[in-house]
Amino acid sequence: MMYLVLGVLLWSIAHLFKRLFPAARAKLDDLLGKWSKLIFMVPLVASVVLMVMGYRGNEAPVVYTTPAWTVHLNNTLMLLAVIFFGVGQSKSNARRWFRHPQLYGFLTWVVAHLLVNGDLASIILFGGLGLWAIAEIILINRQDKAVTRYSGGSLKGDLRLLGIGIALYLVIIGLHIWAGVWPLPVSA
Repeated sequence: MMYLVLGVLLWSIAHLFKRLFPAARAKLDDLLGKWSKLIFMVPLVASVVLMVMGYRGNEAPVVYTTPAWTVHLNNTLMLLAVIFFGVGQSKSNARRWFRHPQLYGFLTWVVAHLLVNGDLASIILFGGLGLWAIAEIILINRQDKAVTRYSGGSLKGDLRLLGIGIALYLVIIGLHIWAGVWPLPVSA
């Protein structure tokens, strides 16, 4: 459990550093240029390794269980999360509607997983990362009050976003199955 907690904390600190200590981050950027990103990439990679080790090797107690139908809701939310994540890089109409599409996608991923995973390790992992994402949105909004809305977008961009989102969603399902986690509803 300790690896899991450390991983979530390291992830959060590495990501929030820019928002909590903007002057220090600016000094690092000035001093090291693009190499300053490496200083943050190392702890981020380490945080993912710690989270995976802590989550996979844990037999945490179950805190809550949810009805079987929540698997359907989870899968629907996961498709939405993948699409949200792509909105910020797309040429879709949807891009102009959301200020933080990747963080919204991340939060959607968190909620989807908390719907079907009620063990303590999942609550720490997904709940902790959800708290990070909410803190990130709040800090970004406080720091960058001016919002520049995307002015492009087309139906073609929307359809491309949807197609890529569905394809990536299917890949994610395949990766879950490959890792030994069945993400789809099981008929009784």
